[in-house]
Amino acid sequence: MADHITSKLNPDSNLLLDQPLLRLPFELLRKNFKVAHFHVEKESTAVKSTLRDTANASLNSHASPDDVLKNVDSMLARMRGLKRKLEACAEEEARLQQQSQSRVRHLGELYSMQSLDDVKYERWSRTRLDRLLVDYLLRNGYKDSATALAKEKGINDLVDVETFIQMSRIRESLRNGRVTEALAWCNENKKDLRRMESNLEFMLRFQQYVELVRTQDQSKLLESITHAKKYLTPFKDSYPREVQQACGLLAFPPGTQARPYNDLYSQTRWNTLANLFMETHNSLLALPSVPLLHIALSAGLSALKTPSCHSSHISSISSISPTSSSSITTSVCPICSTELNSLARNVPYAHHTKSHVESDLVLLPNGCVYGRERLEEYSKRAGLDDNVVKDLRSGETFSIDDLKKVYIS
Repeated sequence: MADHITSKLNPDSNLLLDQPLLRLPFELLRKNFKVAHFHVEKESTAVKSTLRDTANASLNSHASPDDVLKNVDSMLARMRGLKRKLEACAEEEARLQQQSQSRVRHLGELYSMQSLDDVKYERWSRTRLDRLLVDYLLRNGYKDSATALAKEKGINDLVDVETFIQMSRIRESLRNGRVTEALAWCNENKKDLRRMESNLEFMLRFQQYVELVRTQDQSKLLESITHAKKYLTPFKDSYPREVQQACGLLAFPPGTQARPYNDLYSQTRWNTLANLFMETHNSLLALPSVPLLHIALSAGLSALKTPSCHSSHISSISSISPTSSSSITTSVCPICSTELNSLARNVPYAHHTKSHVESDLVLLPNGCVYGRERLEEYSKRAGLDDNVVKDLRSGETFSIDDLKKVYIS
């Protein structure tokens, strides 16, 4: 009965990790609708205005027929342009709907499985692992590897390659000292960024100002003052410290040791801007701030972690060669492994409702804990005296009178 409870599949708890899988297409659909609505409003307003002028001109006896035809041609050209833009929006909407359908179908498969031991669940888990790996690669800029993996596994509809490639391109442009692409992205999402009270656009404009002052060219300095009046001083109530620093920067050339102006000239600000853009992008599209692979690993590591995993004593004895005649072969704990030990250090301990440790635990003088029956059996096989026990790892021997009973609290 206990094994059945352990292996029973709970789809809802499994899907906690997969919320972004459905939320991102929804956010992109909402954004696509806003773009289409903007184009319709803009072009329809222009066409109505031109149509009104054309109608008035046609009633005017002094109006030239050529001017009327020119206005009609202009309206037709606008409507053709609007049609092309709406066709692009319709194609994007169809792609996102197909993507959403594939993801709903993928997540729906989980509800047809009853047990973690089901073969279908193993296949489904492998697909999820592939998704997490693609997400990790995309977030870290390995777009070619991510694209190849998604294509090989046939999961293009389950991953967001294009979205992360666009984010990676803008992030790299910021790291290379360019703000044009990031400002264009801010302009596309102006209303949402304003609703979020994001300071990304202001910081990009601030960096533009710094670069103008950095040149120390007279014409550029005059341009920087105009730039500050247009983009910085209107936000003096929201960002008073930054606006004050911008005003003072004119008096401090590059190479100054005065703080905070030497920090404003630092090239590390570009990395800070790149990280700020990435955080804003993820927040706007309801994406986690860390790779989903890290979240999944943290959950798994927490389920295995115990206080002994980061014990200094365990670390010291684990360096003993496993080929030594005084030790025996033991399974390696994932938390204690070199690869995962540091990652697991900050995750919480597991909360177990059922104990799986031996019921007759005893503490050896060297700090190790074993079951008494297992120690006695091992000592008997090793040919030791009845009142002597041997550490299963280090091979040290101790008198049985030195053992202390351990109670789990």
